[in-house]
Amino acid sequence: MSETGARTFRQAVAAIVDHTLLAPTATPADVAALIDEARELEVGAVCVSPSMLPITAPGLVVAAVAGFPSGKHHSLIKAAEARLAVDSGAEEIDMVIDVGAAVAGDFDAVLADVLTVREGIGTDQVLKVIIESAALTDEQIVGVCRSAVRAGADYVKTSTGFHPAGGASVAAVRLMAETVGPDIGVKASGGIRTAEDAIAMIDAGATRLGLSGTRAVLEGLPEA
Repeated sequence: MSETGARTFRQAVAAIVDHTLLAPTATPADVAALIDEARELEVGAVCVSPSMLPITAPGLVVAAVAGFPSGKHHSLIKAAEARLAVDSGAEEIDMVIDVGAAVAGDFDAVLADVLTVREGIGTDQVLKVIIESAALTDEQIVGVCRSAVRAGADYVKTSTGFHPAGGASVAAVRLMAETVGPDIGVKASGGIRTAEDAIAMIDAGATRLGLSGTRAVLEGLPEA
């Protein structure tokens, strides 16, 4: 990645980071600390559980999850959760698909799931679709990504970070980017702990990064 305007390399990467706190034990004080750190690190967004909204995060995009982390919620529940998050200040929604539908090859069900959430939040908010790529074959990744795009997703996202199969991989990010094309974003999330991991994901086609250990990743990057 080259410099963007006057930004250094590190600042350019920070700008595409969703600084994330989705631990079930998170408290309001933890979220406040997350926001303070996000502003210090100059990241683009914070991502929190919908129950933590509303929050005050000046200068930051606020994202919330829906159907997290299993994706096994009814689509109408996901849509209602996402709508409530938007009404509470979320500008972006990261929804989890029914991974079992993808494993079964029922991509029409995946499409309907994503479309229900998209219709629930409208078109003004960014919708990221979490596919749990580590649990899917290449064929399933392609099918899910195509369904997400047809349903109006703005991004496809690798992982929740909670699935036992694992998080983001370079191969999955590359395949997702090739499948959705240049007009849809790819968010790499789950297990990205070092600067080298982050650079590899970006080189593979990631346009957003979901990080919980953001400081360590950014501090490992060169400035220039």
